[in-house]
Amino acid sequence: MTQEIQGTVADGYEAVREEFAAFVASERPDYEGQLSAYVGGRRVVDLWAGDGVDAGSLYGVYSSTKGAAHLVVALLVQDGTLELDRKVTYYWPEFGAEGKGALTLRELLAHRAGLVGTDTGFTAAELADDRLLAERLADQRPFWRPGTAFGYHALVIGALTGEVVRRATGRTLQEVYEERVRAPYGLDFFLGLPAVHEPRFRPVQPMEPTAKQQALLDSLPSGPHTLTSIAFNRHTDDPTDLVALPNDRTVRAKGPASVGGVASARGLAGMYAAAISEVDGKAPLLKEDTAAEFGQFHSVGYDLVARTHKSYGLGFQATADTWHAFLGAGAFGHSGAGGSQAFADPRSGLAYGYTRRRNAFPGGAAPENERLVGAVHRAALAAG
Repeated sequence: MTQEIQGTVADGYEAVREEFAAFVASERPDYEGQLSAYVGGRRVVDLWAGDGVDAGSLYGVYSSTKGAAHLVVALLVQDGTLELDRKVTYYWPEFGAEGKGALTLRELLAHRAGLVGTDTGFTAAELADDRLLAERLADQRPFWRPGTAFGYHALVIGALTGEVVRRATGRTLQEVYEERVRAPYGLDFFLGLPAVHEPRFRPVQPMEPTAKQQALLDSLPSGPHTLTSIAFNRHTDDPTDLVALPNDRTVRAKGPASVGGVASARGLAGMYAAAISEVDGKAPLLKEDTAAEFGQFHSVGYDLVARTHKSYGLGFQATADTWHAFLGAGAFGHSGAGGSQAFADPRSGLAYGYTRRRNAFPGGAAPENERLVGAVHRAALAAG
């Protein structure tokens, strides 16, 4: 039975609805997802599908959280509160232990710290609490010489940059985000989900790989002491279950800045729209120079954790590389392990958000984003 597509599109974006409907028709009958896009600060796509889903349904968005976290950092750099080329120890002296003293904030944001985890791993309580993570990480010896290479700091980058924010401002990253970004725009993108919104949360459902996909998963390196295992906290007696993370109320309530965000597609796209465009009469959050610097390529090539080609700006993924067939230079955003994707393309004025309930294979931006991003981008160009 084909699911009905709900929501609206602006004139000229009908092809996006058709592309979303074609994708949903090809998916499992229990598919749930949302798609939203803004152009020039105006919402032009607002679609969803699935039993019991609406535009306000909330999903765990995993590493798409990093986009919200590092929008805060970008704002503080823009204000002059933080300086990218200062050493991290200027703000956080304890960070300098074990040979990390020369690392700059710019290098930290670009995943160049070599501090992807700890030798003994983290407890579930630590993973939910950025302050506890930062305390553990300050004493850890880096896994490569800081600044010489890069690798995805999957579960910890938000705690590291968040501690810099806390030391510089006296407030948590989550508090600054709430005051300066989420609340002023009424965004359904939370770093710390209030209990009143819990009924809107849709628990993540685990991926069910095909036989071919499972064979590929089984072939991936899985040694307990690899960088990848350390970065994803799988080298402990109680390895982290990524599916379970957003389904834990403690994680949702505390909103750890690497993976703990809860959002709708509207919330994801709305945040990036606010970052680069005038929205509801409010000036863009980021000046052009700030957006350009944070979207600029800083780490490109072989990622020591992901074991493949990756590209990062400052705290954000360099989305211009991910969707190079569509997006302009300087596009920035972040995907999440469950399949979510969100970004801003300053050159076209496009802001995009996508969520889904069931984890996608193989993790990160779900494959359907390629066709959906392409459809939105073509419509935006045609609409002028």
